[in-house]
Amino acid sequence: MNAEPCPVARSVDLIGDRWSLLIVRNAFDGMSRFSDFQRSLGVARNILSDRLHKLVEAGILQTQAASDGTAYQEYVLTAKGDRLFPILVALRQWGEHHLFEPGEAHSLLIDKRTGKPIPLMAPKASDGRTLSPAETAVQKVR
Repeated sequence: MNAEPCPVARSVDLIGDRWSLLIVRNAFDGMSRFSDFQRSLGVARNILSDRLHKLVEAGILQTQAASDGTAYQEYVLTAKGDRLFPILVALRQWGEHHLFEPGEAHSLLIDKRTGKPIPLMAPKASDGRTLSPAETAVQKVR
């Protein structure tokens, strides 16, 4: 059992490295095969294998027989893995806002139904208000 009491620290320990996050990003984009992850990311086979193993062990990805009936196995997101979507969206939106020059080309995440970029994510109170950091506090649970 992990003795770290901070949920942020535990999350970063599991998915906070570059390769794990990019694997999950690619899985959201429909990628599922080892060779496709490797080709897309340019990561060494041993590192990719290690990260995929950890993500499967953590219940973020699961393996299944290839959907095309070949002997390959595929890595697909679990329900737990799907819950990482808001984290990737938040990272994407932060990067779009802070890491690109005005007019610099970058990808956009769009709503398939409307074709429009998705709205900016923000923490909301139970009454729907957008919360600022000053309006929140960490409550230690014993």
